[in-house]
Amino acid sequence: MSEPPRVRTTAQPLSSLPEVGVWVVPVLPGTADEVLLGPGADDVEANRAVDLLAACAVSRLHGAAGEIGTAPTRDEGPAVLLVGVGHQSAAELRSAGAATARSARGKGAVATTAWAGDPGAVQAFVEGALLASFALTYRPDGPEKPAADPLVLAAFADDGTDDETALAVRRGGVVALAGWRARAIATTPARDKPPQWLADWAGKYADEAGLADVQVFAGQQLAALGCGAIVGVGQGSANTPRLVQLSYRPESSRRGGGRNRSAQSAHIVLVGKGITFDSGGLSLKPADAMMTMKRDVTGGAVVLAVMMALRDLRVGVRVTGLVAAAENAIGGAAQRPGDVVRHPNGRTTEVLNTDAEGRLVLADALAYAVKELEPTVLVDVATLTGAVKVALGTTLGGLYASDDALGDALVAAGNAAGEPLWRLPLVRDYADDLTSVVADSQNIGGASPVPARAGSITAALFLQAFTGGLPWAHLDLSSVGDASADAGVYTVGPTGFGARLLLAWLAGDNPLAGIDAHIPSGRS
Repeated sequence: MSEPPRVRTTAQPLSSLPEVGVWVVPVLPGTADEVLLGPGADDVEANRAVDLLAACAVSRLHGAAGEIGTAPTRDEGPAVLLVGVGHQSAAELRSAGAATARSARGKGAVATTAWAGDPGAVQAFVEGALLASFALTYRPDGPEKPAADPLVLAAFADDGTDDETALAVRRGGVVALAGWRARAIATTPARDKPPQWLADWAGKYADEAGLADVQVFAGQQLAALGCGAIVGVGQGSANTPRLVQLSYRPESSRRGGGRNRSAQSAHIVLVGKGITFDSGGLSLKPADAMMTMKRDVTGGAVVLAVMMALRDLRVGVRVTGLVAAAENAIGGAAQRPGDVVRHPNGRTTEVLNTDAEGRLVLADALAYAVKELEPTVLVDVATLTGAVKVALGTTLGGLYASDDALGDALVAAGNAAGEPLWRLPLVRDYADDLTSVVADSQNIGGASPVPARAGSITAALFLQAFTGGLPWAHLDLSSVGDASADAGVYTVGPTGFGARLLLAWLAGDNPLAGIDAHIPSGRS
């Protein structure tokens, strides 16, 4: 699987860096019609005999984040890019990094001083540059051929080392790798990623990520756990379903230390929808609606990618990742409308629509977590409903939360990471739409004679019944699952939305702030 370009730091001036194809000079807004040039500008002007302010004027740059201009040079040396960085906030530097990568593509390695000294802004610039470099292709010139050059050089204008900035560069690389991996999994054709492939992927990277263990449940093991919904969704496919479990414990808890009792006792469980392809089952989707369904694995891909980054970000809380993996196919053995499935907590669900399969597999995984893993907080991630896209468009992910502190924390993390969420209401009035005559609930609202309504809310309400009353959040990300154009940090195709925001939350100083009261003192 392709991975992002490498990033390193150096205290050398731009002009002394070897094997560089592009020098990038930051441009900031000035007063009136003027702009300001950032660190490295004097070095570039002296070595390339170029007037950078004049080049900014020709390119009509104002210093806004993501603006791009070029400076004419007289020799065969590195190209010179002028990149607007705005006022150097994290969001602006992320945009500048993405614009840099997109403009420098194919020109060789990049050297830049385009950031402020703030570590958060440094990290954001690196994330933007790496994420905008994403590519996964199956062309004859090389499968998985990266669209970016193999090295990005992060240069500083001073002559000393800056450990804090170097750490920020490394963190940016780790976060970008998580986003890259989530996108790569979702972009991989369904033929090449049956549920077992996801389990194998987890096993391949678990050791190097410092995860305690990987457990994979399949066949009779799934049935023994009571995961009738995962089995049911996957029974129409030749590729049998899996429940993949990954475990992370911070180093402090392994040594018996820790920052406080809450951190030691807390156990966050992330649950991802891992539908490797969604045909809709017997409730078949139209052909056009299937075109993006290889990315219906995004929730599971996000959970896998996040789990692999926890150690490198020194996350201080115990985390378990669950991926409910199945292919929703058609065939003689496929689940039928009207079937009833049983979940690990004993609840039963009448399957009125086999294309509402994501909530079924998530319900099994949530119920299994509550029953077997003693979680203190649950978060599930899925490209779940078309209704959320109707509500929020294509730039905001949907969030439901049973706990205000948890909801606020995830919204804040999304804003900080550049993956914004909008919290939607868990309106209990709609719960009656899920009433079934033959089971505890049905998997969609709006069965005749009741008209369909609030599709994203009813999906969230369906899931809430499997959370055991624990603090819980549900990310419905169908609205942001695909990018239709190369823009910002995204390239055309699956976005992997959710990986960066979850890491921003988990790697924060106290991801459980405000919900510590929910943590039983006897758990460890």
